[in-house]
Amino acid sequence: MSSILNNARHFTVGRDVVNHHYDISSSKSSIEKLREHIAAGALHNSAERCDAPTCHPETRVAVQDEVVSWICDGDSDDEPKKIMWVTGPAGSGKTAIMGSVADTCQKKGILGATHFFSSFSGSANRRSKRYLVPTLAYQLVQHKALHQVAGHILSAVERNPAVSEQSLEAQLDQLILEPLRACRDCPNLPEWPKVILIDGLDECEADQYLDTARSKAPLRSNDDDQTEILFVLNIAANDPDFPFRIVVASRPEHIIKHFFADVAKLITRELFLDEKYKPDADMTLYLESKFANIRRRYHLPASWPDENVPRTLVANASGQFIYVATIGRFIEGDGHPDQLLKQVLQLPGTTPATNPFAPLDALYSHIIITNSDPHLKLLWLNILFRDTLLGRPFSMGQGGLPDNFDQRWGGSPPPVTAALARLFLESYPGEASYLFKNLNSLVPDSKADEPYTLYHKSFVDFLKDRSRSGELYIESATVLEFFADRYTKLWKSRCKGPERPLTSVEEQEFNTLFFSNSMIWTIFASENVGRLGKPLLSCDVTWWVNGLLDRPEWSSPYHCWTGIDLIFRNAHAMVSDIIQVYGRWY
Repeated sequence: MSSILNNARHFTVGRDVVNHHYDISSSKSSIEKLREHIAAGALHNSAERCDAPTCHPETRVAVQDEVVSWICDGDSDDEPKKIMWVTGPAGSGKTAIMGSVADTCQKKGILGATHFFSSFSGSANRRSKRYLVPTLAYQLVQHKALHQVAGHILSAVERNPAVSEQSLEAQLDQLILEPLRACRDCPNLPEWPKVILIDGLDECEADQYLDTARSKAPLRSNDDDQTEILFVLNIAANDPDFPFRIVVASRPEHIIKHFFADVAKLITRELFLDEKYKPDADMTLYLESKFANIRRRYHLPASWPDENVPRTLVANASGQFIYVATIGRFIEGDGHPDQLLKQVLQLPGTTPATNPFAPLDALYSHIIITNSDPHLKLLWLNILFRDTLLGRPFSMGQGGLPDNFDQRWGGSPPPVTAALARLFLESYPGEASYLFKNLNSLVPDSKADEPYTLYHKSFVDFLKDRSRSGELYIESATVLEFFADRYTKLWKSRCKGPERPLTSVEEQEFNTLFFSNSMIWTIFASENVGRLGKPLLSCDVTWWVNGLLDRPEWSSPYHCWTGIDLIFRNAHAMVSDIIQVYGRWY
């Protein structure tokens, strides 16, 4: 940011002289304040999205051209619109298309800002509405053609550093609309960018604000927060001083479909990813390119595979790019590609009477059951991705409950690193590598300091839906039992914690999570907590309580002893008695 407004004094914006003194320190202070409230991983070119899908070369050309053409020349339409809604079923390639469109727009100099929501990414702020407007504003500040607007955005942050804690509408007005209004007469307006891209709106999850111990108000739903975002976008699109087009991509969920078909109908153009955009031809091109790479790598004959294979796989895909993409990764995995491809071709295909997801579900099932210990593997996958039982610690609120305790059940906590997940879940060193072997088509390789991730949200849908996962479905109560057993086994080993010695950094991270209030409530605040009574008697309660007392979130005596006694009263009366006696010592 050293190039924006450094050392500027009494500079002119449009026809007005703005009497703000921006030296290096004050401008940096403002941008730092704004930076604290953005979802950096949601930018299209963020490091977090380095492996995110984009369209394979020469595929999805028609739909990309239509989106970019509308962005550049939509004013010439008979009925110009300000919003384009790109939609289609799961796995139809929406995120890849939006990623490629963002790249194209950036090269053309017409990209204003992007925000890629993700419910399964490494950063929890990519699934929350509260970071959307600051993230968009931050990118507008960075744009070289918007230096006048940048000054007003940073002034707004300086005047009201708490703006990011206000409603989305207030954030939009102060951080984006008012700065744009102040620059409506800028002489270089034609050089401004043209579009804001928002992907994965349906993956935005609800933020909870109320303490249910004191309030009987219902929990906010994902629909509530997604609707709030839509209304804010509608306000922006209808403001005469808002110069950007908006492209929103999402699944055709009911609440979103209703909004675009009713509330914002007059300003919205819908682009549905159907046969019009020839997905079959694009998937065929993708498979042919993938097979060519494999032939070269394994020195296979030019006749491999049979010419009917791409046609069969594309027919089974039912328009879902994720199906052929997963096959591509699977046959590049551990094993000979010809044998792996034969396994795929033997799976159930699709017929007019079947669910279009049936081939994808059969593929997911095959990948899991053909590997070692599928049940244990599924327990890990559900802990990490469906039930998200391993999350970073919450902060403590009133009444001894975590501030976002409700979010444990209504949203997703920030995931822990792969290294920390292994410390909690492994019963022996290297178990994660053993279980995740041959899962490369579902779970990308993760560095130790990064969380485990998935290639696509459709796998979480598969895990959640019993009708799709069938015999592989595992009840959440069973998953929690397994997780609680791992916790008590780690407890029994006391300071040793995991199965191997820890470095000082690992021990600090492990203890922080092991004794966190979020972990405690996850383990003990459940209907079947009584089953832990017997295991707890073989654990060292004194060591455990001392560990809690060392944690700042349990530092309040009221929080600590009331919460701990409540937990153990539910789990085991004898342990509760020990806790009460021990508490009186303090």
